[in-house]
Amino acid sequence: MEFKWWSGRLWTNLLVSFALAAAMAAADRGFRPAVVVGEAVEAEEVGLSHYMLKVVNFLWRSDGSSYQHVWPPMEFGWQIVVGTLIGFLGSAFGSVGGVGGGGIYVPMLTLIIGFDPKSSTAISKCMIMGAAGSTVWYNLKLRHPTLDMPIIDYDLALLFQPMLMLGISIGVVFNVVFADWMVTILLIILFIGTSSKAFLRGVDTWKKETISKKEAAMRKEADGRDEVEYKALPSGPGAASKALRTEVPIMENVCWKEFGLLCFVWVSFLILQVLKQYYTSTCSLWYWILNFLQIPVALGVSGYEAISLYKGRRIISSKGENGSNFTVLQLVFYCSIGVLAGVVGGLLGLGGGFILGPVFLELGVPPQVSSATATFAMTFSSSMSVVEYYLLKRFPIPYALYFVAISLVAAIVGQHIVRRLIEILGRASLIIFILASTIFISAISLGGVGISNMIYKIQQHEYMGFENLCKYEV
Repeated sequence: MEFKWWSGRLWTNLLVSFALAAAMAAADRGFRPAVVVGEAVEAEEVGLSHYMLKVVNFLWRSDGSSYQHVWPPMEFGWQIVVGTLIGFLGSAFGSVGGVGGGGIYVPMLTLIIGFDPKSSTAISKCMIMGAAGSTVWYNLKLRHPTLDMPIIDYDLALLFQPMLMLGISIGVVFNVVFADWMVTILLIILFIGTSSKAFLRGVDTWKKETISKKEAAMRKEADGRDEVEYKALPSGPGAASKALRTEVPIMENVCWKEFGLLCFVWVSFLILQVLKQYYTSTCSLWYWILNFLQIPVALGVSGYEAISLYKGRRIISSKGENGSNFTVLQLVFYCSIGVLAGVVGGLLGLGGGFILGPVFLELGVPPQVSSATATFAMTFSSSMSVVEYYLLKRFPIPYALYFVAISLVAAIVGQHIVRRLIEILGRASLIIFILASTIFISAISLGGVGISNMIYKIQQHEYMGFENLCKYEV
C-alpha cells in the first residue's frame, strides 16, 4: 500500500511538472513572441515616423530658404562676348519658332555670365519680351500665306492669352517657392515630349510640301510655264485662287477690337500686380484677394471668346472652314493649356511658346501663323512677367537693358532670313523644325544645368526643399 501511494504521488508530481513545463512553453511560444512582435512594430513605427520627419524637413523648413541672388559686375570680357553671341542666336531662332528662346538664355546667363538660376530666369524674361516685341512689330504688316487675313490670328490669341497671363502669375509665385530640382524634372519631361511632337509634325508637313512641289512641277510641264507658283503651305487652310497681298499697312492689318481686349487684360493684371506689391504685405488677406481677382479677369475674356466660338459667332479664321467646329470639352482643354503654358513660362523663365507653338500646329494652323500668334501672345505675357520680376527686384537693370537690345536686333534678323529661305526653298516646315530643335536644345541645356546644380547642392548638404513665400525677402 505504501509503495502504491508513493508511486501515485510520483506520477502526480510528474504530471504537474509536465503541465507546468507545457504551460511555460506555451507562454514562451504565445505570449513572449507577441511582446517581441509588439516591440518590433513599435520600433518600425518610430523608424517610419523618423523617416517621414526627415522627408518633411528636407522639403520644408520655415527658415530654410537658401536663396541669395548672384549678380556679377557688368564688365567687358569673354563672358559678355560669348553670352552676346549665344543670346543673339537664341533670339534669332527662338523668335522664328515662336518659342522666345528662354531655354537657351537661362543656361547662358547661368553658366557663362554667372547669374544664379532665379535671376537668370528673370533676365531671360526680359530678353523674351524684347525678341517678342520686335517680332510682333515685324509681323503686324504681314498677311496670312493662303487666306486674306492678318498673319496673326487675333481670335486664337484672345482665347489663349488671358489664360496664359493667369498662368504666368502663378508660375512666378512657383518660381519663388519651388526647389530647383523639382523644376528640372518638370522641364525635362515636358520639353522632350513637346519637341518630339513638333518634330513629327515637321516631318509630316515636309512630306506634304514635297508632294505639293511635285504636283506643281507636273502642272508646269503640262501648261508649258517657266515658273512654278509656290503655295506657302500645302497643309494650310484653303488655296488662294487669286494673288494675295503679302504686306499691308499696319493700321489696316490690326483687328482693333480684339487688340483692345488683350490690352485690357494686360492693364488689369498690371494694376493688380502694382497694388499687390506696394499696398499689401506678402500673404496678407488683401495680398490673396488681389491675386484671386486675376481669375475673373482672365476667365471673363477667354470665356467670352470661347462662348463665341462655341456658338459660331466667331471663328479661328486661320483654320479656314474648320475654324468653327469646337466642343465645350475642346475649349476647356485649350484654356487649360493656356494656363499650363503660363505656369511653365513663369516657373522656368520661358515665354510659353514652347507649349503654345506645338498646340497651334496640332490645331491645324499654318507654321507662319502659329509662330506669329504665339509670339504675339508672348509679348503680353512676357512683359507682365518682367513687371512682376522688377517689382520683386529679381534682376539688375543694366544687364537687362543690354540683353533686351541684343534680342531686339536678333529677332528682326532671324525673321528676315527665315522668311527669305521659305520663299527660296518653298518649305514653311523650316519653322517647325526650328521650333522642335530649339525646344530639344533647351531641354538638354536647362536639364544639364539643373542636374549639375542638384549634384552640387547634395554634395554641399544644402537645403533643397520648398522656399517660404511668406518670409521671402526681396
